[in-house]
Amino acid sequence: MAQQTSPPAAQQSPARYDFIVIGGGHNGLVCAATLARAGRRVLVLEAQSRVGGAAATREFAPGFRVSSCAHLLHLMPADLIRGLALESHGLEFAARGMPTTALRPGGLPLTVTEAGVSGGDAGAGDPAGGDADAYAAYTQRMRRFAGALAPLLGKVPPRLGTDDWPDRWALLRLAWQIRRLGKRDMRELLRIGGMNVYDLLKEHFQSPLLQGALGFDAVLGSNFGPRSPGSVFTLLYRLAAAYEAGGAPLSQPTGGLGSLSRALAAAAVAAGAEVRTNAAVQRITVQNHRASGVQLASGETIVADTVISNVDPQATFLRLLGTEYLDAGFTRRVSHLRTRGLTAKMHLALDDLPRFTSVSDEALGGRLLIAPSLEYLERAFNHSKYGEFSSAPAIEITLPTVNDPTLAPSGKHVISAVVQYAPYTLREGWEQGRQQFAEIIVETIERYSPGLGKSISSAQLLTPADIEREFRITGGHWHHAELALDQFFMMRPVPGAAQYQTPVDGLYLCGAGCHPGGGVMGTAGRNAARQVLGQAA
Repeated sequence: MAQQTSPPAAQQSPARYDFIVIGGGHNGLVCAATLARAGRRVLVLEAQSRVGGAAATREFAPGFRVSSCAHLLHLMPADLIRGLALESHGLEFAARGMPTTALRPGGLPLTVTEAGVSGGDAGAGDPAGGDADAYAAYTQRMRRFAGALAPLLGKVPPRLGTDDWPDRWALLRLAWQIRRLGKRDMRELLRIGGMNVYDLLKEHFQSPLLQGALGFDAVLGSNFGPRSPGSVFTLLYRLAAAYEAGGAPLSQPTGGLGSLSRALAAAAVAAGAEVRTNAAVQRITVQNHRASGVQLASGETIVADTVISNVDPQATFLRLLGTEYLDAGFTRRVSHLRTRGLTAKMHLALDDLPRFTSVSDEALGGRLLIAPSLEYLERAFNHSKYGEFSSAPAIEITLPTVNDPTLAPSGKHVISAVVQYAPYTLREGWEQGRQQFAEIIVETIERYSPGLGKSISSAQLLTPADIEREFRITGGHWHHAELALDQFFMMRPVPGAAQYQTPVDGLYLCGAGCHPGGGVMGTAGRNAARQVLGQAA
């Protein structure tokens, strides 16, 4: 795409912009497109050679392409996709409404959808009766909770401790959303909000396989195990984000998530923004106590009225800005953000289509889970407490080539797997432990797909340390900062920068490190743009 290349020296951009957005990830691109559609002059600066950040498609072996980190789309609001006309800018879907299949070694898998559960072994307590009814009641109630919380995601969080009526009204609206649930549901939401998902799911279901599948979504991409307090909250967040997206089905973009990012870039350019790649920002410049632009690694200085960072908060404040512009208390809060990731990504290039025991061809085009019980998940998590990787990891598997054969040479396939848990700092170091963990992942998958190992022609493992290095995300955390009660909503990323504004005038945040958090949503970018436009009006 023409807009993803740096302009020749003779065609350099104008010296001054209204807004500079640092980072061409999906939130930065949504922010830029929203600002440009409001008639502002916007420049996006991306350090890598292509847009998308961690939501990109790349070749990991000759002829084999895969979504770099996140590999599925279902949290981006439908009105955002429509509003930016992303489908007219090239976004297409290879699959929508993908099923989730929970795998069991030596047994029948279980299919889990919003409509219900099916399959499994009745003799093992799987949903042949009671759990199917319990699941319907559980999903109905959780959907009501998600509906009450979803409106919070698309709004700027209120400030605490102020007398300003806009902040007071926002808090009152939050209280009213919860009160509208009714006395019974309100009490239940307040009861479960801070508890662990292990206890919640044990209350509702008998099937270990169903418990494991539902528990996996509560800990995916987090530093939690199912027994961790607050893991119900992360599940509610995921459900609220899906609700805010309009109940969008689990989908796979054609060409991987890179096609989504390219469509966002095209939408931004069509609105009048400029997107430059291979343009790493080295420093945010400050004049008269206000952000005044950026200095690139090349030495070029670009001036703007306002700078918006899609980079994670620690990198923004501690590396690009510098602590000399921040007070000691704010610097301490930013330094203590929990940003270390626990999630790895594995890519496998295959000579043949793998077969999973008792899994149908239709299910192969969906989402496969290795999380046969809550106890399995908790044991996998326990290793991370001691700087170890899981000896029996929990894994989310997709075969993107089943739905989109263009991602691999003819007749060949790709496995894209999200793996829990892999610590940022491995006790023996990743140079020593990488190969062993890769072998454990393959062996774990092969228990459900006999003969898989013989078909592997190439493999790539991305640990949190690799994600930090390759995608410039401090700590390699997919959400830029842990998503927990003390780092959420009006506390995200830290007090003093929780409304997309920062202590430095003219500097804003728009990435996953601010409200509402990570996931391929774009909501943070849109919220930030609206906040900036409101402040600049």
